[in-house]
Amino acid sequence: MALEANIKTQLQTYLAMLREPIELVASLDGSTAANEMQSLLEEIAGMSDKITLVHEADARKPSFAVRRAPSHKDASKSVGVRFAGIPMGHEFTSLVLALLHTGGHPMKLEPEKIEQIAAIEGSFHFETYISLSCHNCPDVVQALNMMSVINPNITHVMIDGALYQEEVKARDIMSVPTIFLNGEIFGAGRMELEEILAKVDTGAVAREAKKLDAKAPYDVLIVGGGPAGASAAIYSARKGFKTAIVAERFGGQVMDTLGIENFISVKETEGPKLVAALEEHVKSYDIEVINLQRANMLSEPGKHGNKNHDLIELKLDSGATLKSKAVILATGARWREMNVPGEKEYRGKGVAYCPHCDGPLFKGKPVAVVGGGNSGVEAAIDLANFVGHVTLLQFDTTLKADAVLQKKLHTLSNVTVITSAQTTEITGDGNKMNGLTYTDRVTGESKHLAVDGVFVQIGLVPNTDWLKGTVDLSKFGEIEINHHNATSLPGVFAAGDVTTTPYKQIIIAMGEGSKAALGAFDYIIRQ
Repeated sequence: MALEANIKTQLQTYLAMLREPIELVASLDGSTAANEMQSLLEEIAGMSDKITLVHEADARKPSFAVRRAPSHKDASKSVGVRFAGIPMGHEFTSLVLALLHTGGHPMKLEPEKIEQIAAIEGSFHFETYISLSCHNCPDVVQALNMMSVINPNITHVMIDGALYQEEVKARDIMSVPTIFLNGEIFGAGRMELEEILAKVDTGAVAREAKKLDAKAPYDVLIVGGGPAGASAAIYSARKGFKTAIVAERFGGQVMDTLGIENFISVKETEGPKLVAALEEHVKSYDIEVINLQRANMLSEPGKHGNKNHDLIELKLDSGATLKSKAVILATGARWREMNVPGEKEYRGKGVAYCPHCDGPLFKGKPVAVVGGGNSGVEAAIDLANFVGHVTLLQFDTTLKADAVLQKKLHTLSNVTVITSAQTTEITGDGNKMNGLTYTDRVTGESKHLAVDGVFVQIGLVPNTDWLKGTVDLSKFGEIEINHHNATSLPGVFAAGDVTTTPYKQIIIAMGEGSKAALGAFDYIIRQ
């Protein structure tokens, strides 16, 4: 395959950064994919005199490894990075970084993180099954590739599920990314380097909790790293406040959003791109980002074990406690589940929530989409491009999506829409799902639909389970706020999808985050 002119130009710029010689080690067969891989590798090798293409057999064909050349200054330290597939699409960056890091270009990692990875003992062989359309997969691939470059005890292979369908079938993989460690399931879904390290280096959590416990109090502590949290942090930092964000993952739900076309002034973008821009903006200020931490309790001064007289305490699952004069809750929302028999049992085994990530695994197969709003109809349109057939089930009598989306949906020949359908059960054989049962709400008749996958798109649930009994919540579990974004607890504010503010939109969440920060500022200066 030939690289497009603009991609080739970008790649040549990157390859000029190589400091040491590397080898591309191809393991090929006579397949079309192997021929495309050979062409790609030849083109890359031709762009730099520091890259050599060699051929060696590997169990997976076609695949290729990236390793240090014999003349590399660290040639004795093996590098276990392999791509079983052609890393284009979202994975192209993973390929570029693997080339650069193996070739001695510095990683954007803190020295202590590199030391931690280098000190890991044992033997770790990771395998990550991905789809090239998955925007969460590159985070996992790039993290494990970096670990493999740093530590010779660690190897990693990226496997394109669409290319290695027999392996996907044999291992019952029905969602991406799915990670295996030494042949056993290690994790599924988006994972960042810190999260992987915490599972491999078991003492890391305790060490991190001890460090967090020693932190001095903040002026403003934001819980949640989505658009609302990022906006609140920037506005707080601009007021000169000592500010921190604590979040399970920076970016929140936006990381799972592909197409964004209603963010004013930006005609079209994707969730991960917007999150990257948010992160860059946040890092331009003196804002501490405490990632991969889940909050589990909020206590006001003098209550629930909080001995401080003027500071709010936030307790984390890791055991650490953070303190602040004011807190802004921006924990967002998560996918709403159907809560029917079989849903949890077959999650990741046919039941999915991200059509962009997991859709390619169902190429040529029948699937269902539950939900007739914008998310559901967009999912059906997207899936129709590569699955065999899509059946969209809507609880109400009509679809609720925008007219332009409905018009597009009805032009697709491999999509069937069933309205007045209430899903009652996900069925399966114990290993993976094989269909769903629904009730026709007009006739009362129960019907079964044989499908290989179901994509649930029925809205969001606010992440407030840990706040029950602490701040006032609506009957829907949303945090109740006033026009200053203040909650029922003095010094605690809230913003974004987690609150009672109507219309859950990215641009609204950003505005609400700014309001919450200004409310916190007004509160602090009056104390």
